[in-house]
Amino acid sequence: MHTQSPGPDAQAWSRNLAYLLYQPYKILIFLPVVLIATNLLGGLIIILVSLGLPRLARPLPVLWARINALAAPARVRVQGSDNVDRNQSYVVVANHQSHFDILAIYGWLGIDFRWVMKIELRKVPVLGLACEKLGHVYIDRSNHRRAQESIDAAKQQLQNGTSIFFFPEGTRSLDGRLLPFRKGAFKLAKELGLPILPVTINGSHDILPAKTLNLFPGAVEIIIHPPIPVTDNSSEEQLLAQARERIASQL
Repeated sequence: MHTQSPGPDAQAWSRNLAYLLYQPYKILIFLPVVLIATNLLGGLIIILVSLGLPRLARPLPVLWARINALAAPARVRVQGSDNVDRNQSYVVVANHQSHFDILAIYGWLGIDFRWVMKIELRKVPVLGLACEKLGHVYIDRSNHRRAQESIDAAKQQLQNGTSIFFFPEGTRSLDGRLLPFRKGAFKLAKELGLPILPVTINGSHDILPAKTLNLFPGAVEIIIHPPIPVTDNSSEEQLLAQARERIASQL
């Protein structure tokens, strides 16, 4: 006997009902967990780095990301970890669908890296200062000279397996489709001769769509592609096109 699967209207109705039922959990459980974890672990990071103990602070952001992701709750799966040499520094580039990307990448990418972040995030209480203490890079896109100074300061950290992470789209995609890439990451890779590590993120848009607070449980997949070597003959345009093609191939 053939059982007819629910139609699109029934599926939409079921999801809307599930979303409504999820709201008390989001407000009463998830948000307090995020606030407590951010302030507690962020404050501890600030203290440890200020005391000259950055190595003790390094694992804490991973713990922060995993606590918050699991509280959603969201599952994160990683493919391609064997494409990473832990002793090699990279310029890491990934698509950007959601603020949830930050939790997924920080919690599960498994390498030491520095974010390139919008200067506006520096104003977030506790989190902004904690990120600064950890050596993440704030970029003021309205001031090219200051943006370049921030990148120049970060270059000194990119050695012995410490990488730098970019969302080359520059902003979150509203519909999950890949936006045009900016050249900054590829210019830096070319300048430093560091290989580019492309990463595809799937599923985060369904958990937390861009420019909304419509959080909903789900699953995220992180796909780490083989690194793209940077040679003297590589152009920024070629590197950008290669990275974008690899990321798009698994979206």
